[in-house]
Amino acid sequence: MKAKEIVQILNGELVIAPAIDVDALCGFGSDLMSDVLVFAEPQMMLITGLTNPQSVRTAEMADIPLIVFVRGKRPAAETLKLAEEIGIGVILSAYTMYETCGLLYNAGLPGLGRIETKQLA
Repeated sequence: MKAKEIVQILNGELVIAPAIDVDALCGFGSDLMSDVLVFAEPQMMLITGLTNPQSVRTAEMADIPLIVFVRGKRPAAETLKLAEEIGIGVILSAYTMYETCGLLYNAGLPGLGRIETKQLA
């Protein structure tokens, strides 16, 4: 799913265009950046309410080309500057994370599916 399509679906705002013409293959919603690092997939889009520079650094480490910030949050200038320097696209959504994910899923963007967890002994 292209950034322009995502903006239309969410009635969102494209603040920073991704450095490459991204085609997101799946989405992942989380405010826990440790989970993002564990479950990152190629061409995954991050959906989060965490607007500090750590979210951009996490996306960089996980090769995530596009971040959707939810709940009407606008990242600080330093966060946006970092995303632009790295080439990570930024979209703003006024919806909650749950609704943002639902809208994208209903429009055909899959998630990661069922994740099997190991029981702790």
